[in-house]
Amino acid sequence: MIDLELIQWIVLLNVCLAVLFGVAYFYQLVYLVIGLAGRLRRRPRQRGEAPLHRYAAVVAARNEAGVIGELLRTLREQKYPAEMLDLYVIADNCTDDTAQVATQAGATVYRRFNRVRKGKGYALDEFFRWLAREGRDRYDAYLIFDADNLVDPNFVGEMNRVFATGKYDAITSYRNSRNFGTNWISAGYALWFLREARFLSAPRMALGSNCHVSGTGFLVSARTIRENGGWPFHLLTEDIQFSVDCAVRGRRIGYCDRAVIYDEQPTTFRQSLDQRLRWSKGFYQVEAQYTLPLLRGMARGGRRGWACYDMLMTVAPGMLLTLAVLLFNLLVCGAVLFEPTYVARQVVAVALEFLWSMVSGFYVGLFLYGLLTTLTEWRQIHAGTGKKILSLFTFPLFMFTYVPISLAALVKRVEWKPIYHTGGKKMARELP
Repeated sequence: MIDLELIQWIVLLNVCLAVLFGVAYFYQLVYLVIGLAGRLRRRPRQRGEAPLHRYAAVVAARNEAGVIGELLRTLREQKYPAEMLDLYVIADNCTDDTAQVATQAGATVYRRFNRVRKGKGYALDEFFRWLAREGRDRYDAYLIFDADNLVDPNFVGEMNRVFATGKYDAITSYRNSRNFGTNWISAGYALWFLREARFLSAPRMALGSNCHVSGTGFLVSARTIRENGGWPFHLLTEDIQFSVDCAVRGRRIGYCDRAVIYDEQPTTFRQSLDQRLRWSKGFYQVEAQYTLPLLRGMARGGRRGWACYDMLMTVAPGMLLTLAVLLFNLLVCGAVLFEPTYVARQVVAVALEFLWSMVSGFYVGLFLYGLLTTLTEWRQIHAGTGKKILSLFTFPLFMFTYVPISLAALVKRVEWKPIYHTGGKKMARELP
């Protein structure tokens, strides 16, 4: 017989889980305040000329003939001395004209064919080894891009200003979208990355903590590449693996808010599902491999300890905790169906009330995050007013789709799959 004391235990457990979740991620509310303050009081541009460094722009591309030319054009048009910037493309298992298009656009092309070691991490690792063997690794740092990107003309110059301070082993940039207004899926991605820039990267930079790189549009120093012996990051989310590894080793990742790239986001749910399955599985892989090193790093205290805690919260399976709470309350509802009616009614009422408050709370929280992001980045979002407003309501729905995706990634075998892009000159012309 289930008595009414069970109701108290259900309430207590739910409250404890909610408090634990809130305490663990409370610091991100502090980041939110810092991000808003930083937007209201924009940092002045650095004065004086920064010493020029030599860079290699590196693009790992698979069957990207339709977009690679536009990316390389924007790199050739950088307001940075051309002799200080070399362009490289890794044509990775291509079956189209990516290599030919890249060569015609002025890049040095390396062709790679390996059906076993697939993915960007393996391609970058092999590329850096090629450069070292050929004696061409005479760069100060490398700029990593995806083939669908468009790069602001001041990108390299602004990244150089931050890199020239000598404080950072890697630097991430402001990741904007080139197709925000296509549909609710592309808008969901775009708002997420804009939120990262404004309310994660900018506050971390202001506090002197570590940022994390996000797949594309980032710089990594040649010294870091040499010390790592290449790019030994081959998990499904090699960018997060690199970021966590930097936190554990005490390497610093900075942020340059004036260095802007425009990224093409998926527009179909099928491609979005494949991509986010890979991301979710990759986060689990990183968590499994780095949780203990991150905990040891936290014990060191100071800036390095905080960076490790921040990265641990970044890769922690918060979505699974949310799902576990949902399942727990649903199971409670099912377990009391055969109990006396007065007990079942009260238990179900308590469980459903908590579920509703949690789901509605998450929706409101995500809506507010989307609203603040949209307001602070209004001029940077290249879409009509109506689409910007509509995205506020669809952004929480986009994020809720992570719940089944996270669960599927836990049990499903996931492999790297390419995301094909359409690009097009029309889209490029719509950007500044």
